[in-house]
Amino acid sequence: MRVSDCMTRDVRTISPERTIQEAAGVMATLDAGAIPVGENDRLVGMITDRDISVRAVAKGMDCSTPVREVMTQDIRYCFEDEDVEHVAHNMGEIQVRRLPVLNRDKRLVGIVALGDLAIGATDRQAVGSALGGVSRNGGAHA
Repeated sequence: MRVSDCMTRDVRTISPERTIQEAAGVMATLDAGAIPVGENDRLVGMITDRDISVRAVAKGMDCSTPVREVMTQDIRYCFEDEDVEHVAHNMGEIQVRRLPVLNRDKRLVGIVALGDLAIGATDRQAVGSALGGVSRNGGAHA
């Protein structure tokens, strides 16, 4: 099965110039923990609820802080035509719960979460291994 078969296609992005308060509001509206950050039709980052709490609030930044200042710029992504088990393995290795999905022209076409992969994977062990990898200590905020 390919990532395109189980990803979420209707993805909302936010501009890096918007505030973290606006980003948090979008997350609340969408009931999502992450939003891709887009600028000039390109993916330039990701912002998560954890980025807001650890990189902004914990350091005393106010709610008008631009998304650009706390977003993750080292974007990890997958392609829509990749195999679900392969992507699940990679997510465990790099310790992320969700990835933006790009087409081969590197345009954002969706987002995939571990839960999506769990539904779409035929190899449940691959997804279980990915979850174990994501859950171990030592991620980006450790």
